[in-house]
Amino acid sequence: MERIAEKISKHSKLILLLAVVLLIPSVFGYLKTDINYDILSYLPENVPSTKAEKVLENQFGCGALSMLVVENMEDKDVAKIKDKIAKVDGVDQVLWVDNFMDLSVPKEMLPKDMTDLLYSGDKSTMMIIKMEEGTAALRTLNAVESIKDIAGKQAFLSGMCGILKDTKDLADKELPFYVIAAGILILIILQLTLESTVLPFILLLNIGMAVIYNFGSNIIFGEISYITKALAAVLQLGVTMDYSIFLLHRYQEEKAIYPGDSIKAMTKTIRNTVTSVIGGSQTTIAGFLALCVMQLGFGKDIGLVMAKGVLIGVLSTITVLPSFILIFDKQIDKYKHRTILPKFKMTSKFVIKHYKKLTILFIIIFIPAFFGYKNAKVYYNLDESLPASFPSIIATNKMKNDYNMESTNFILIKDTTPSKDVNKMIKEIENLEGINSVLGLEKYIGPRIDEDFLPDELLSQLKGGGYEQIIVNSKYKAASDKCNSQIEDINKIVHKYDKDGLVGGEGPLTLDLIKVSATDLDRVSIISIIAVFIIIAIIFKSFAIPVILVFTIQCAIYVNLGIPYYTGTVEPFIASIVLGTIQLGATIDYAILLVSRYKEERNRQSDKFKAMEDSIKSSGSAIITSALSFFGATIGVGFLSKLEMISVLCSLMARGAIISMIMIIFILPALLLTCDKFILKTSKKFITTTKTVKENN
Repeated sequence: MERIAEKISKHSKLILLLAVVLLIPSVFGYLKTDINYDILSYLPENVPSTKAEKVLENQFGCGALSMLVVENMEDKDVAKIKDKIAKVDGVDQVLWVDNFMDLSVPKEMLPKDMTDLLYSGDKSTMMIIKMEEGTAALRTLNAVESIKDIAGKQAFLSGMCGILKDTKDLADKELPFYVIAAGILILIILQLTLESTVLPFILLLNIGMAVIYNFGSNIIFGEISYITKALAAVLQLGVTMDYSIFLLHRYQEEKAIYPGDSIKAMTKTIRNTVTSVIGGSQTTIAGFLALCVMQLGFGKDIGLVMAKGVLIGVLSTITVLPSFILIFDKQIDKYKHRTILPKFKMTSKFVIKHYKKLTILFIIIFIPAFFGYKNAKVYYNLDESLPASFPSIIATNKMKNDYNMESTNFILIKDTTPSKDVNKMIKEIENLEGINSVLGLEKYIGPRIDEDFLPDELLSQLKGGGYEQIIVNSKYKAASDKCNSQIEDINKIVHKYDKDGLVGGEGPLTLDLIKVSATDLDRVSIISIIAVFIIIAIIFKSFAIPVILVFTIQCAIYVNLGIPYYTGTVEPFIASIVLGTIQLGATIDYAILLVSRYKEERNRQSDKFKAMEDSIKSSGSAIITSALSFFGATIGVGFLSKLEMISVLCSLMARGAIISMIMIIFILPALLLTCDKFILKTSKKFITTTKTVKENN
């Protein structure tokens, strides 16, 4: 490592040139990486609702469904709009009243439930648009844009297609502001906490390049989710800033030992920093990789992207950052100022004096925090996280108010199912509480009419690939308790007549999302804790230390995610699954830094209290700078974003960084002092000096 470190130090200009050149393919890769805006598409392929979606797309050419409400327009003009929409690339079919009856025939001749479905008195009419590809496909999103242009201001497009298009437009618009806000806030924090005026710009530039490398290399995955795209940059900024600060502080120490020889000082810095940075990053990477065990594919998406981002951040810290520092070393030393950071004399003395009380406080906090964490409520309906001013949300509200329709589901049964059984099934479903309408072939042609007399165009919309399709419109909103109960009842009825029958649509997809997420939460939490525990145990060759560190960070997580329970706030379901792992992986480094310093001080002096006092003094500034950087990287996005999913996640991460910082500076030292004997007995060579250890319990 000494030779590698020396080569890095001696070839700083060449390394920096290569780093700049690598930005070119990275930008290309970023532009070529697709973005997925449909969270429901990350459901496992083996769940019933996903199977139903596959059948709808492959056998019926219905990748997605949207409803277009047209207000204050004559039927003949609506028909013209319908014909234009039918020709849009990405649209499979458009269903309206003229599919069943000529417009010259009075509406009164239609079955009542069909007029109730397609008309809201004389105020408006609704047409059903079937897309060729999935909800989040680029062709579908482009088709939505074309439909809006054709329909004009008198029309309102609802359904997941419209919601995802609005989400995409807003997310793409806001992303540059996320990065700018994070960059500005981190810059301000670093200017206040670092002595040099130049260094914050260098640190930010180094991490910014690492972020571009990470985004560019995402092309290997083909696509990433819009949440990953929105969060990855600010997360990487906040998480990997630790490593840069650790290297910087070490370089300042080495410069004092080797004055006038910056190459030698940087060589020693890289050699001595690599072990601690790689060791610290292992826990962070393990935390993010734990997300890959989620059944919901979104976890693997953000887990792999962020684990890769941390690895790239580490490599950049030990190669690109030293090159920047060496090239601008004179400017760094020339422009210096005082920092606002305290010396931590009062803090360290307070912790030493009250360590037993702080230990008791930890126990008192842990219980209600865990209770709040386990009982906090979450929501699964994705449109609840979107602004009410979204055109798609306005359209969704019109569907609810004018058509008493909150969600549309599909039933797929074998086309060999006897007509009399299908009729019985339809009647049973119609009798369920909250069912608005049921559209099925048998309901309208009756047993005496042969299907051969029906137009092929109409028949192909209801039968195909060995399946018959039945459309069910519900008054209940997807993800609500009433809707979930209704879907369970529909499934029971369908399976009574066809054991292999499938029920699809937003409601069933969301119900499966709820079921999958419930198991994902516990699975991710357990795996991340075990992974981090093992890594810390190996690093410190101890059983006690990983127990203490994991409990400390978990308490911080429980406090953070338990607060919504006591404030009555309902958070998006993703927060409860991924946030704990992110907070664990992102802030465990602070704890490792403090323990490493404590171990070092315990080997220098026998008095554990003096050792802890010196540990807090020496590591406090790095912990606060790192935590505040993470806070700055996320809090700006939390305030700026109009997408509640993004805003809430970033706000929780920002709050989590501060809570973890407080726990590590005040609670962790108290626990280490309280458990000092336990640490020494369960650790291998925690103290390697021959000096007699003075116990002060």
